[in-house]
Amino acid sequence: MAMRRPAAMGAVAFLTVFGRGQVPQARALWWFPMVGAGMGAVLAGVHWGAGELWPLMVVGILVVAADLVLTGGLHLDGLADSADGLLPHMERNRRLAVMSRPDVGAFAVAAVVVVLGARWAALAVDSMESLALVPIWAISRTLVALVPAIVPYARPGGLADPFMAGVRRWLALWLAPAVAALVLIEGIAGAVAAGVAVAAAVGVVVLAWRRLGGFTGDVLGAVIMVAETAALFALVADP
Repeated sequence: MAMRRPAAMGAVAFLTVFGRGQVPQARALWWFPMVGAGMGAVLAGVHWGAGELWPLMVVGILVVAADLVLTGGLHLDGLADSADGLLPHMERNRRLAVMSRPDVGAFAVAAVVVVLGARWAALAVDSMESLALVPIWAISRTLVALVPAIVPYARPGGLADPFMAGVRRWLALWLAPAVAALVLIEGIAGAVAAGVAVAAAVGVVVLAWRRLGGFTGDVLGAVIMVAETAALFALVADP
């Protein structure tokens, strides 16, 4: 009989490059916010440390690269596939097929360039507080953990199927400490950034619900990338 993987390790395996290839469990969703905070802490350390050594333009590139290494580019791949499947005009039954293909189209390339460019630009601004990355990454993972509790799964038999059993909307309670931490670090700008992140995530999920009939693993990756990028941009846009 196979030993049952701890839920925390399942969350780490699903969200990072560590332990890939493991079957996810619904209980792992409870750990998403804490794993996100841990990832944000690593990136905050990179942001602060690089800022002591190199110009801000280099700092932004290093943090973006570190995030891609930490996640194995999985969320970026989800963003690309989601852009190809959700943005063009096509019939619903073709969208899932397009998103499962290994190649990428013009919408994917445009989305990746815009999002990575926006993240780099925001992280290279002098006013960006390194510690803000911790609650922002926690918020994005909390939002992703909530999606299976609210939205149907569009691809039965796929990667997210194990998440659909036992998910709870109580996970929304994790937003409170994450938002509070962001407000503590950034003040009113932090509250605005948190609201923008939630709004951006909801926008992606609603678009997927309307055009796919639910979410997919790729949509979850897109939610993470878009929510984080929107929050970062909101912070640096504050006068």
